[in-house]
Amino acid sequence: MTKLSPYLAFARKSFLGRSAYRFDHFMGILSTVLRIFIFWEIYRALYGGRAEVDGITITMVATNFILSLGLESVFYVNDYYLPSRIQNGSIATELLLPVNIHGRMLADNLGHALFQLLFHFVPAVAFSVLFIRIAAPAELSMAFLFLLSAFLGYGVLWTVSFVAQMLSFWLINVWSVMTIKNVFVNVLSGSMIPLWFMPDWMRGVIRFTPFSSIYFTPVQIYLGQLSLTEILCGFGVQVFWILALFLAGMLLWKKGQKKLVVQGG
Repeated sequence: MTKLSPYLAFARKSFLGRSAYRFDHFMGILSTVLRIFIFWEIYRALYGGRAEVDGITITMVATNFILSLGLESVFYVNDYYLPSRIQNGSIATELLLPVNIHGRMLADNLGHALFQLLFHFVPAVAFSVLFIRIAAPAELSMAFLFLLSAFLGYGVLWTVSFVAQMLSFWLINVWSVMTIKNVFVNVLSGSMIPLWFMPDWMRGVIRFTPFSSIYFTPVQIYLGQLSLTEILCGFGVQVFWILALFLAGMLLWKKGQKKLVVQGG
């Protein structure tokens, strides 16, 4: 417990820091709700009053984007934690602290994410459900497995960002890298366009990337579309990507430290 105490303190600080900006918090909820209703109106227009298209009901689509956009508001990752510190030279001070910098990065993000879960995701989704019909979990056990898969999905998203941040050792500005990364996440994770509507060949390609594991796998579990065997395979894929991306990030970290030059005082 003693070893975890500093990281719990960082997470707590991040949680409390987020609660200080109340107006920003309420605007975040409003933004999520507006995005959900915009998606709802778009898909209602596309469905043209039909109950389903190719076996995909409007309720399934609504459930997908409500849960995906809700989770997106929870899955906070500071893409510029490391790049900003390398750019301003404070990385040197960070490396001298008696804590693991990667653990501090994760703790800071988790504190923020916990606040988003309690005070952003819950009210935004609850408000949306009052006006948009959402499917109930296929079973109570599926609701629990959905939460577990969502937790792993956050791990996948965090490690994708972790790898991208390591490129800041070689790039002056990682804005373009982060923009490309976010486009891939938004499009290939199923949050903007449910992967049910993707061509078969594209779904086959996406299956070999980490992106569908972030949002779409949890949603499929929630809707009861996966058997127990497929759920376990889905968990395995998520864990695989977390480990593979983290190891890749650590390899870049070790190489990047050798290139690090801090100027100024």
